[in-house]
Amino acid sequence: MSEVASEPRTPPVERLGVRLRPTRPGVDPTVLLGLALRRNPRRAQLLVSRVLGKHVPTDPRLVRAAGLLLGGLVADALAGRPARSVPVETLHAAVRGDRGAAAMLHAGAERTIRTAPDALVLGFAETATALGHCVAEGLGGADYLHSTRRPVPGYAAAGGFTEEHSHATHHLLLPADPAMLHGGRPLVLVDDELSTGRTALNTIVALHRTAPREHYVVATLVDVRPPGSELVDGVAALGARLDVVALAEAAIELPADLAERAAQLRAELGTEPGAEFGEAPDPSVGRVALGELGWPAGFAVGGRHGFGFRDHRELADSLPRLAAGLAQAAGLVPEDQTLVLGTEELMQLPLRLAQTLADAGHDIAFSSTTRSPAVVVPAEGYALTSGITFPAHDDPADGPGPRFAYNVGGGTGTPRWDHVLVVVDPPADTPALRSGLLPALAPYTRRTTVVVTP
Repeated sequence: MSEVASEPRTPPVERLGVRLRPTRPGVDPTVLLGLALRRNPRRAQLLVSRVLGKHVPTDPRLVRAAGLLLGGLVADALAGRPARSVPVETLHAAVRGDRGAAAMLHAGAERTIRTAPDALVLGFAETATALGHCVAEGLGGADYLHSTRRPVPGYAAAGGFTEEHSHATHHLLLPADPAMLHGGRPLVLVDDELSTGRTALNTIVALHRTAPREHYVVATLVDVRPPGSELVDGVAALGARLDVVALAEAAIELPADLAERAAQLRAELGTEPGAEFGEAPDPSVGRVALGELGWPAGFAVGGRHGFGFRDHRELADSLPRLAAGLAQAAGLVPEDQTLVLGTEELMQLPLRLAQTLADAGHDIAFSSTTRSPAVVVPAEGYALTSGITFPAHDDPADGPGPRFAYNVGGGTGTPRWDHVLVVVDPPADTPALRSGLLPALAPYTRRTTVVVTP
């Protein structure tokens, strides 16, 4: 169930000819990002974030700190004041694996949270669902909504837009209260990477038709827009103001024959992986239901249908108790290397559980499964050195298909993890989970526990 290509003679990143260079002092984008090759004809290169917790298992305190720091920059833009400084050296050290730096960065980011002007934060699925939530937290608990690719019975779409370069392009907005999209307050759009600005502009144009406002903010970890990006002019044409904030800015240099280079590399490294069905995992795989650990009645799991100030506060108040109950129920050992694995759009709650466990002294990494197919090469300097492929397990509306988890293997022949916690919501807790993802993970972990949200 793994998708690992043999190492080519010349490193694939060099053969692609993609170059990333900083365009402003401060946070180094080459520290925050690695490079890989997509299996997607719309865009060849994949910028792999080392602070997002999507493709790279990462200290959860670093992931949340990056989102809170980005939220601080948004707060400054909303208030019309100069952008605050980011602790560059501590951030760089945390990205390079210094767990003490990650703890220090996270504690410092939490101390800088302060109430900002009223705004609505919108995160893009699937990669920025947790990042957007952290930005909303960084604004003191702003209203938050993330887009989704999963229709939900009982929730009518209040809007939608397309992400043209994505593997799965269509996004829905499913707020429990459609009025949250109206009212004219500033709208903050959050994505992990701003490459052209087209997705942000598509979203702004679609929402502006029915809910116009005067001020938009686009927030991203790394801004790599080329000169002459249509985002600024497109928002100006609506008669609105736009601010763009990022932890780092970079220029990405793409060779003119990138598509041909990528096609040749993909052909050499193998065809796109298909879904593989495995045997049912060992019945000793554990299972914990968060609803039995004191989950607040009626409390939202995430931002798919909206998440407000009281929700932020209740989550913060409940997390220590929930994480302690989870550790006891799953039999976590603080010294064990444990991976908390979110599933596609379900990233925020797994992240916060992982971060709370890390704060309590557990050796925790966090990452998530994804829809995005990419080339895996066990080569030094390449961002995706291992990967697993498994079938979708949440009966997706757009039909069955393969799903992926990257960098979960160690390549040493022995399990990388002592314990993996796979966090799913009820629609994803299916027989396909037990015949797909769980056995795909089995070679890389000594123990697995499925954690089911209410």
